Amino acid sequence: MIHPLAAMAGGVAGAIAGSFLATLIWRWPQGRGVVRGRSACDGCGRLLGARDLVPLLSALVQRGKCRTCGAAIDPLHGRVEAGCATIGALAFGFAPDLGGLGWALLGWLLLTLAVLDRRHFWLPDALTLPLAFLGFTVGFWVTDMAMADRVIGAVAGYGALLVVAVGYRSLRGREGLGLGDAKLLGALGAWFGWQALPFILLLAASLGLMAVLAAMTLGRPVGGATRVPLGTFLCLAAVPGWWLSLLALRL
Repeated sequence: MIHPLAAMAGGVAGAIAGSFLATLIWRWPQGRGVVRGRSACDGCGRLLGARDLVPLLSALVQRGKCRTCGAAIDPLHGRVEAGCATIGALAFGFAPDLGGLGWALLGWLLLTLAVLDRRHFWLPDALTLPLAFLGFTVGFWVTDMAMADRVIGAVAGYGALLVVAVGYRSLRGREGLGLGDAKLLGALGAWFGWQALPFILLLAASLGLMAVLAAMTLGRPVGGATRVPLGTFLCLAAVPGWWLSLLALRL
């Protein structure tokens, strides 16, 4: 049963979190500060005021454009804000307690990592390592996995992809898998335990394969050097993969 007031509060909190995370996704790869420095229009450089920074509403009122120069606002902002608002509403709506907070934090971090990897093939330690820490702490209110299962999951998740990355580099003489992917899978192991890792990997690989097939169908060039954002697919597969592992354990 969903709790309407908690869902509304979670949606508002998510929209606010999404506003910050969208700024992080936009500025961080450019080497720009996230906390310091006021937001400004990318077109004319005008400093944005409070009326320009209301999550979701400002972009809707301004029809996705700067009210001074008319430059288009990158839709990334609205999409991340809407995604985080949806995650917050669902998390707190179904679990108005520490469990809801845990689900919200997990969802917001996974969304941020998914977008960063999709846009920049980058999974920064400053996000994957806190995600692992939260799995060992707040994660106990989200999943009922024992600490031993979480530790094994973190070590196994990181170790499995580390072996793949090192093996590929040794055989091919070039990077084929970033260590950020290994750290992300280790962090997911800390949240969901080692039992979920095969399902998460299988689902992520299936999503990646479907993305490649879709690109080929659309006539896009696909070859041995084509980069695939595995981290994005791991983020998308995390929760469904965990659910599948629970179903398998009950059979």
